[in-house]
Amino acid sequence: MIEPSVAVREGPLSPARATAVLELTAAARRADGVAPLSEHVLLHVRHGGAAGSRDLLLVVDDRVAGYAHLDAPDSGTAEAGDMSGELVVHPASRRRGYGTALVSALTAGADGHGVTLWAHGDLPGAAGLARSAGFTRFRALWQMRMSLRGPTIPPVPSPVLPEGVTLRTFRPGQDESPWLAVNRRAFAGHPDQGSWTMADLKLREAEPWFDPAGFFLAEREGKLAGFHWTKVHEAEPGGSPVGEVYVVGVDPPQQGTGLGRALTLAGLAHLRGLGLAQVMLYVDEANTAAVTMYTTLGFARSSTDVMYRCP
Repeated sequence: MIEPSVAVREGPLSPARATAVLELTAAARRADGVAPLSEHVLLHVRHGGAAGSRDLLLVVDDRVAGYAHLDAPDSGTAEAGDMSGELVVHPASRRRGYGTALVSALTAGADGHGVTLWAHGDLPGAAGLARSAGFTRFRALWQMRMSLRGPTIPPVPSPVLPEGVTLRTFRPGQDESPWLAVNRRAFAGHPDQGSWTMADLKLREAEPWFDPAGFFLAEREGKLAGFHWTKVHEAEPGGSPVGEVYVVGVDPPQQGTGLGRALTLAGLAHLRGLGLAQVMLYVDEANTAAVTMYTTLGFARSSTDVMYRCP
């Protein structure tokens, strides 16, 4: 039971409320050492989201102490029809039942759909909240990291492209549609990536970090066969910028040819050429083939994001 002065409010985020959520997110990141919300949700907070999504604010004396987001059901999920969400409570407002109140509000408004919630960093508090709310661990996403520079770090091997494949960089305004088509086929079983729309792509092209020089496309006979989109994260206070293997995808007919590894190496060489010392990526724990490839390249797991599910 939460205090009578506490309210859970649902509705679109005003500019002031969106700013409050971003400040809340930054406070949680400083306290926990991990961002509590994904890029997808942060873009939604800043720019607005798709129809059918929900935003919940937990307000204490008109101060935003918690936030939760829930996407509309996706028929392509492993559990068809699930609604997927994330939530965060301000570090100064924890252990008061606020997380439970947000989860209860999310599930109460799910209209009979299953609900999945991402917990970034696999923190004990998130695991305890999930258990108490009747959620079970359903999926895990590894963050893996690798050093690109150092006296004992070997150079990135040169990529070896399959015969007949050429490499070039992304052309904004020309390559969006063919890229979306290959991305959809490459990630048909992963709707969080494969369901991207033109609006999703354009939103990221407008981000300050977007650089087409780090977005590599592989072509065979003039048709897109695969891609590696890299990203550079701004430095945290006292830290250095970190590169990311943002997304690597290969069209299913081209899989098994070594193209994925070649694209990965091309992106790593680009990031190293920028002078970056670290590179990171996310990979599904169950994708053993990808985990093995990244491990052989020198990546090691650094943290885990966990998806919990309530049917």
